[in-house]
Amino acid sequence: MKYQATLAKQNHEIDVVDKGDGVYEVTLDGQVHVLDALELSHGAVSLIVDHASYSVEFEDTADGSVNVLVRDQVFSVDVLDERRLRMRAAGGRFAVEGPQMITAPMPGKVVKYLVAVGEEVAEGQGLVVVEAMKMENELKSPKSGVVKEVFAKEGASVESGAKLVVVE
Repeated sequence: MKYQATLAKQNHEIDVVDKGDGVYEVTLDGQVHVLDALELSHGAVSLIVDHASYSVEFEDTADGSVNVLVRDQVFSVDVLDERRLRMRAAGGRFAVEGPQMITAPMPGKVVKYLVAVGEEVAEGQGLVVVEAMKMENELKSPKSGVVKEVFAKEGASVESGAKLVVVE
C-alpha cells in the first residue's frame, strides 16, 4: 500500500508490504527498511527497524493527523493514502457523490463495526475499526449518507482492498 506522510512540513513517500507475522518491508523515500511490530499490553508498539529497537505510542488528533511518541519526542505526522491525497489536492472543490465503498487499507482483522446497515452517518464519522500492523485504525465515512452494506464479520481477517462498508 502506498502512502504519503508529512512530518515537519516535509513530504515522504511510503510503500508498505506485509511480510506476515508482524514483519513489514517499508520503503521510505526510496530506502527499504525491515520493520517488526509488536503491540504491547499497555497500548504502545515495540518496533524493530533495521535491527534498532523503539517503543512507540500513537495518538489520533481531531484534525486527522497522528501524534507519535518516540524516545521522549512527539512528532505530528499526517499520513494519506493515495485516494485521500488526491482529495486533499483537490482542496475540497468537489463533494463525494454516489455509493462509496470503504475498503481495508492493508491486510488486518476487523475488530469492530461502529455502525449497522440502515444507519445514517455523517462525513468523517467512524464506520469500522481494523487492526493492521499491530495498531487499530478507525476507518471513517467519506460522505454523509446511509450505510447500505456491511461485508466482513467482526473478528474476520481481511486482505488489503477487501470490501468492508458501503455508504450511499
